[in-house]
Amino acid sequence: MAPHKLYAGAKLRELRGRVGATQKAFAEKLGVSLPYLNQMENNNRPVSTTVVLSLAQEFGFDVTELQSGDEARLVGDMREALADPIFSGPAPALSDLRLAASNAPALARAFLELHTAYRQTHERLSSLDEALGREDSRLQPSPWEEVRDFFHYCDNYIDAVDRTAERFAAKANGDIEGAARAALAEEGVRTALSDDSTIRLYDPDTKTLRLSRTAAPSTQRFQLLLQVALIRQDPLLEATLDLARFQSPQARSIAKVGLANYFAGAALMPYVEFLQAAQTCRHDLERLADRFGASLEQVAHRLSTMQRPGAKGIPFFFVRVDPAGTITKRHSATTLQFARFGGACPLWNVHGAFETPGRWLRQLAETPDGIRYFCLARDVSKPGGAWGIPTRRYAIGLGCEIKHARALVYADHLSFDDVAAFEPIGISCRICERQSCPHRSVPPLERQLRVDPNERGMLPYQLD
Repeated sequence: MAPHKLYAGAKLRELRGRVGATQKAFAEKLGVSLPYLNQMENNNRPVSTTVVLSLAQEFGFDVTELQSGDEARLVGDMREALADPIFSGPAPALSDLRLAASNAPALARAFLELHTAYRQTHERLSSLDEALGREDSRLQPSPWEEVRDFFHYCDNYIDAVDRTAERFAAKANGDIEGAARAALAEEGVRTALSDDSTIRLYDPDTKTLRLSRTAAPSTQRFQLLLQVALIRQDPLLEATLDLARFQSPQARSIAKVGLANYFAGAALMPYVEFLQAAQTCRHDLERLADRFGASLEQVAHRLSTMQRPGAKGIPFFFVRVDPAGTITKRHSATTLQFARFGGACPLWNVHGAFETPGRWLRQLAETPDGIRYFCLARDVSKPGGAWGIPTRRYAIGLGCEIKHARALVYADHLSFDDVAAFEPIGISCRICERQSCPHRSVPPLERQLRVDPNERGMLPYQLD
């Protein structure tokens, strides 16, 4: 098999801009000619091994960043957007989308923002009473989607917040909850338990933080740290938000809570210590939850953020779905990208987790592009804690490419060499080309339909 060629023009241009070097000076540092560098930056040539070594030696660059998941994310998002019926005619070839994502990522993101704006406006106009009652009709994505994309394209790793949380944890000397309570007390904040179903309620006037008595200890601990972030780390959070340049105050507010959540998770499970523990116990989520006093969902989410340059963990994908199949949390540091709109593939084992509470489900899966994955799924139902308060039912999915699977204790005794053991899964029906899927909801974008009234197979149509 021929070695994989690495095209990373956008990353090279980004690094050159970061160090403030001209093309000529940059080429000299890398030991290549100016035309050769120009061709690499425009993806006309792959990045050579010599250049990769020079990037590490001359600039201390983490060469794993050259293979970041941005291109795969952009390609997946563009394919899904182009599945919208608004785009008539033949869809762009996959090779063209990859070229746009690698050569012009800013243009690709602008296209996605434009499509999101169109989609939001179309949904608003579908209900006339809502459209007529809305004073602000500007085209812009919903705040929730804007924040989701911010974390998505940051690789779900925020370095400044992560390292600050790690320093906070180091000073705690193993008592992270005590450190959180002490930090709040220093700010004049009084903590108390409440019989209310509201998980966390902070009154800035009286400086009183109330936590639900019915919440799990891991949840209470997490909420204490979240409040520390909102009060003590406000300048850091605000500076990070300034860099993000959100389009609405609502998006900025949602993102601030998201960053505070990030701080809480990173303080509860500090990067280096957590990564070492995960590698030692072979990513046993229950052991990690016990050691760090966290919930299984918190541990799974944290595993998906282990993307610090120079100290990366396994690239995991993480998702949380509700009983209707709607994705409520999603992140992928792998080439597997989730649908931006709608639910997850029904063939994926995460849906079966609701039927087997308290058990881990394992699945060997293969996506239409031929990449194979090891997938874990489990329910994470959250009882209301009192009569009349509904139980919140979710399922989480965690997985990685099969080449990393042996580092997980859950993959023991599975046969990775048996092709038949891998179940076919997809991302979105509109961009999935599998013809014989029993759960297909809509036809694929790039295939012609053939309808024969005298024949009915698994689907009411055939694909040419």
